[in-house]
Order: sequence, then structure tokens, then C-alpha cells
Amino acid sequence: MARRPVPIPAPAGARMLHGPAATLPGAGRGAVASLSCWLLPAAALLLAASALMPREAGWAAVLALVIGLGVPHGALDGEVAKPFLAPRFGRAWFLVFAAPYLALTATVLVAWRWVPDPTLAGFLALSVLHFGTEDAGPGRPVEALVRGGLPIALPALLQPDETARIFAVVTDTAMPVLPGWWSALAWIWLGLALAWLVLWRPASDTLAELAALSLAFLVLPPLAAFGLYFVCLHAPRHMRALAGDPARAPAVDGMGRAVVLALPVFGLTLLIGALLWPTYPQANGVERLLALTLQLLAALTLPHMLLDRWVEGRG
Repeated sequence: MARRPVPIPAPAGARMLHGPAATLPGAGRGAVASLSCWLLPAAALLLAASALMPREAGWAAVLALVIGLGVPHGALDGEVAKPFLAPRFGRAWFLVFAAPYLALTATVLVAWRWVPDPTLAGFLALSVLHFGTEDAGPGRPVEALVRGGLPIALPALLQPDETARIFAVVTDTAMPVLPGWWSALAWIWLGLALAWLVLWRPASDTLAELAALSLAFLVLPPLAAFGLYFVCLHAPRHMRALAGDPARAPAVDGMGRAVVLALPVFGLTLLIGALLWPTYPQANGVERLLALTLQLLAALTLPHMLLDRWVEGRG
């Protein structure tokens, strides 16, 4: 069972949505539920099948799924911030939310250009923290490091050459091998993971998830395995947690509603990506998409995490 984020009490004056007015019509909700029953398994099959494609075709397939099915979960950040900002700022709440959010995003994108190596290190560290907190839940720091580190460390341990090839494109630098610090930290993670498995004896469902992910990173190319984790586990887990915790995002009272509410900001994210597209130096279209997608994911992760910490601090 996935653990939900710590419940956050709704701010005074925030309107809690209940009943039919807060949800999709019955037919719409049923359609979304029916869609989700086959969409994620279909995505998993396509991600696995990408391993049989030529490298660039496989990258393109994975990136399309990461963008279309993974990125929208972060588009609900506005719904998390709205109950805190709307009572104070009224209709201007979205501007108050979006201005610092976009400023932080832009700062990370600029950092990719000027200091790519430190930015890569920061991206990986934030990813471990973010994935681990989402997967393990609060108050489990060792489990969070193990689970959050898995999609970062295993590519370095199992397929270092292909991982280096991916991030040479992302950073637009020469990277014939992975940085030594990444490889060293991956081995440290492996020791920590083995100790945790022996000493903490995690639940069977957690073991099954870790085993399945480890197998994916063993047999699939690194980008496909990461896409499998991001699209089929991380993103839906985050959306289900919000849908199941009405105190955290009152308007997100079900998966159907979550999908609908994510669409406007997701559309804005696609527009930002389209505007940034001409600024990327990679001549190859798939490589340009790879760099843009992973850099933008890193740029959005920082304000996404800071918003979570801010909301928890307000609770």
C-alpha cells in the first residue's frame, strides 16, 4: 500500500468541496476509472517494448509517455497552494503562486546551461529525496534513501555507459563515463540498501515493488526503466495521495477530478516547453527532446518540493 503524505489541515476559510458539485458527472468518473484500468498497463508494455526499438526511437517513445502521463501529476501544485493563498489574495492567488514557482524553474534551467555538472548533482540529490519521501512516507529516513535512491543508483551500477550517454546529451557535455562521485555514491547506496533489507525486514509489498523495479533496471535500458517508475508508480501514487487526502487539496476529491484539474497547468507546461525548444543546441530532435524533458523535470522538481515543505510547515 502506498503511504499518503502527512495530512495538512485545511486553512481557515478554505472551502471544502463535497458532493456532486465537486466531482465529475458519474459517466465522466466512470470513464476516467475505466481508462486508468488499462492505460497504465498499456504504458508499462510500451515502455518495456521500447527496449526492442533503435535507441532514438526508444527514447522518443519513453519521453512521450513521461510527458503525457508523468508530468501532469506536478500540475496539481496549484490546487495544493490555492486553499492557503486564495483566502488572502483572492483572484490574484494564482499569480502569487506562479511567480516564485516559475522564477525557481527558470533559475534551474539557467543553471543547466552555466553549471551543468553541479546542477546534475543537485537534480539527482533532489530526485532521491523527492522519490524517497513519496514512496516511504514521513518519519522513515533510511527507507526513503533506499527507495528514492533505487532509480538513481541502479542505472549507474547496472548500465553505466548508457546512463553516461543519456546525461552527456542532457548536460551537452563530454561524458564518456559517469562522474566518479555518482558511481561511488551508488555503491554506498547498495550497501545501505542491503543493510536495510536485512535489519529492517520490510513488508512483502515493499519488497515486491523493489524487486520488480530492480528487475526493470536490470533488463531495460536506463531511460525506459526510469520511465516505468515515473509513469506507472511515482506519478499515479502522488495523484492518488492527493485524491485521498481532501485536507491537502480540497478540490482534488478523486482521480477523475485530479485529471481534469491538472489539464490547464499541464497545458501551460507544454507551452513553456514549446517556447524553450528553439533555445536547445542539440541538433538531433530526439536528443533535444531528451535534454528539454529531463532539464524541465529537474527545474519543476525544486519548486514542487519546496511547495510541499511550505504547506507542511503551515499545517
